[in-house]
Amino acid sequence: MTELALTRRHFFSRTSTGIGIAALASLLKESGHAAGAGGLPGLPHFPPTARRVIYLFQFGGPSQIDLFDPKPGLRKLQGADLPAEIRMGQRLTTMTAGQSGFPVAASLFRFAQHGRSGAWVSELLPFTAKVADHLCLIRSLHTEQINHDPGITFLQTGFQLAGRPSIGAWLSYGLGSENADLPAFVVMTSRGSALGDQPLADRLWGSGFLPSKYQGVKFRPGADPVLFLSNPPGLDDAARRRFLAELKDFNLAKLEETGDPEIAARIAQYEMAYRMQTSVPELTDLSQEPESTFELYGPDARKPGTFAANCLLARRLAERGVRFIQLFHRGWDQHQKLPENIRMQCLATDQPSAALIQDLKQRGLLDDTLVVWGGEFGRTVYCQGTLTETDYGRDHHPRCFTIWMAGGGVKPGIAYGSTDDFSYNITENPVHVHDLHATLLHCLGIDHTKLTYKFQGRHFRLTDVHGRVVRDILA
Repeated sequence: MTELALTRRHFFSRTSTGIGIAALASLLKESGHAAGAGGLPGLPHFPPTARRVIYLFQFGGPSQIDLFDPKPGLRKLQGADLPAEIRMGQRLTTMTAGQSGFPVAASLFRFAQHGRSGAWVSELLPFTAKVADHLCLIRSLHTEQINHDPGITFLQTGFQLAGRPSIGAWLSYGLGSENADLPAFVVMTSRGSALGDQPLADRLWGSGFLPSKYQGVKFRPGADPVLFLSNPPGLDDAARRRFLAELKDFNLAKLEETGDPEIAARIAQYEMAYRMQTSVPELTDLSQEPESTFELYGPDARKPGTFAANCLLARRLAERGVRFIQLFHRGWDQHQKLPENIRMQCLATDQPSAALIQDLKQRGLLDDTLVVWGGEFGRTVYCQGTLTETDYGRDHHPRCFTIWMAGGGVKPGIAYGSTDDFSYNITENPVHVHDLHATLLHCLGIDHTKLTYKFQGRHFRLTDVHGRVVRDILA
């Protein structure tokens, strides 16, 4: 048995010039030795409307009722129990399943129409209101996941259990990189000042069963944005280059012996890390940005690690051809003290989100950059905990929630989908998470049914066996 295994191993690693070396050559090409190189043959499947994505993920579940889905009639029902025919015995979380009643909590915040489109936006989002004519509001997104971990995992990977590739990994695999010196997929995180943070796991931007080369690279605030990128003390660039060359020789020998594609991925990642020693400091050096840029993004734009600073870096990454840029902002899980906490969240995120749209627009980047804003689910119309005239909390609500998209081939200034008078059930144009993923891929020129990867005998895809392109929102 051992001899058979060795024979097969040597056959696959040494046949012709060696399958392992071919894999390395492919990965090195995909890592961007020529700008725009990489990706799968035949992709994109058709002309794209977007070349890149910036996904502003609001982790915790922003309340659609308090931000984008006004229900003024609820004020007359304040404190009344949610009618049983509305809830229809639908699944509840353990946090409210034991409540004796489900009192309706109308939003404390005023809504008004904005722009030529007349989009309804809450007073909590004055800056977003100013860019309303650029937004495509989807009020009818829905999911089956009612708790945070499966909810965010589903939004990121198309499946509620961990282990599948994230959206950015799929795009990195399918389309490759446009920049030789930066990753195709970059992630940044920030934390709101509100209560209710949920833990963020690195697997949310992982590559799952795809080669690890496609996972997201996390940028951290501070002088060393990528861990272990800087030279250790006493090691100059020349010595670092010699060290990497010798390490590459060792890895190549092991690759030739085993044919393990992960070794090829590791070599490609070391090479990318070496190039990033120059590209990342240039990227994060904001000294050449004019004062008007910091005024646009707000006072937090100069503070590394804030949502505002990350939005500014997202624009700089987009300028440099990074394919998928994802910002995770925590703090939207407002089971108690929602009015107080949602104000703080909006203060931190409203101006930078709108500034990103304006900044991309004025630089000619919005047309081919798809910007997405939203969380993993919405919030309930009924109150969790004690309802008062000035305070309420809301539980998780997967039945309907709101996201917005802008640029990159979606129609600007529209609202798609409708909900009932309680923002509890969808009444028109439902959009499932799989549909969102299919539409996002379509904007990038990808047929979601054809971007697949064979694993354990099955061809997997981001949309599993579901998903439809929401053509009504495409420009």
